[in-house]
Amino acid sequence: MPARQPAKAERPLVIVANRLPVRRVVRRERTGWEISPGGLVTALTPILREREGSWVGWPGTHGRLDPFTHDGIRCRPVALTRSHLDEFYHGFSNETLWPLYHDGLRTPTFRRSWWRSYVEVNHHFTQAVAAALGPRSIVWVHDYQLQLVPGMLRSVRPDLTIGFFLHIPFPAEELFARLPWRREVLHGLLGADLIGLQTRLTARNFVRTARSFAGASGASGSTASVTFDGRQVRVAPFPISIDVAGFEALGNDPAVRAKAAQLRERIGAGRRIVLGVDRLDYTKGIDVRLRAVEEVLERGRLSTDDFCMIQVAVPSRERVPEYAQMRATIEQTVGRINGTFGVPGRVAVHYLHRNLPREDLAAYYLAADVMMVTPLRDGMNLVAKEYVATRTDGGGTLILSEFAGAAGELTRAVLVNPFDIDGVATALEGALGETPRAARDRMAALRRTVRRGDVYAWASDFLGALTRE
Repeated sequence: MPARQPAKAERPLVIVANRLPVRRVVRRERTGWEISPGGLVTALTPILREREGSWVGWPGTHGRLDPFTHDGIRCRPVALTRSHLDEFYHGFSNETLWPLYHDGLRTPTFRRSWWRSYVEVNHHFTQAVAAALGPRSIVWVHDYQLQLVPGMLRSVRPDLTIGFFLHIPFPAEELFARLPWRREVLHGLLGADLIGLQTRLTARNFVRTARSFAGASGASGSTASVTFDGRQVRVAPFPISIDVAGFEALGNDPAVRAKAAQLRERIGAGRRIVLGVDRLDYTKGIDVRLRAVEEVLERGRLSTDDFCMIQVAVPSRERVPEYAQMRATIEQTVGRINGTFGVPGRVAVHYLHRNLPREDLAAYYLAADVMMVTPLRDGMNLVAKEYVATRTDGGGTLILSEFAGAAGELTRAVLVNPFDIDGVATALEGALGETPRAARDRMAALRRTVRRGDVYAWASDFLGALTRE
């Protein structure tokens, strides 16, 4: 299916995100820039080229950089100090907001110095955006690191059209109530004209919270218009998607298919492959699926002769002690399972702590009989959609947590409660025993769902709603 391309528009667009859409690379002792991988960059860079827009973000390096253009994208770097990274990013963004917004799976840490840094960095981003603005500009702000930017921009440019999209969940009001600076964050968000969230539930959460703690008024549904400071602010779900055509092309690529066949050959004829692919984060439920695999093996109806698991854990926030401890715990669990159930040439779990190139990842998707996506809480989870899109062969079974945003769309997946290890283990046994015909019927339905809307459609729908009079 060809990617849906955005239409031409006259109004310039400014994208504001924590990171620029480019990363610095060194080749043959020369430093340059290249476009970063990822769905958001894939979706928005064509729009920026057409609208002659700009992208404001941190370049991933220390020190100040002048604005520059790369591959048709105007980049406006925001300089962050090491103190900013420690307090704004590692501190307030990832030790305060991240756990709070993910249902308090870990206890959030509230420090005034982190909050002050968060305000300061949001102000720096606002100044950079102001410098990028042209006549009748549209500003689209992204994610939890920059929740104050819409309100700050509104205070200096009340004429702007401002959108905000939150890529992670927005919590229930009783959880958000814990945040000492809840009013300030809500006022920042309500500076936007349109606030997009991943699901109907999180949109309802935001509306209720804004009414309770920010003095907003209006309906409390998932698609609503609330009144704040004499303005109408629209709130609605916009479930993000992936580059469907790109992953389908990978699924049809002969080289990728050959890699998948080689992987299956190395695992062993007749053995089923269970796959997990995640950033190494406590929200992703990596331990859940490992314990479910262990439970299946303990039940004794299946053994390492029947299946193995491959877990790809992408390194994440390794400077944070809690994440380092989580990695150690997961690796100990892998060792325990392999020590108990493995035999020479037949380990139960293959554990990869690394990034995989996109082509290799697609080969793993094609090789996997069962994909386990078991987050304890997730805004959407695009891995589930990537797996479905890549399976152009029509095979494979998706086990998906009820607490992933994608569960609201991918209803034909095998849905599980990740807090119920017995239930996840039973679902895994069932998936491993599912007939090829049943698996293909299920996958066909999932593929129809994923193909209904790609990441280009998501971006077009949001911008269309933002600019609609």
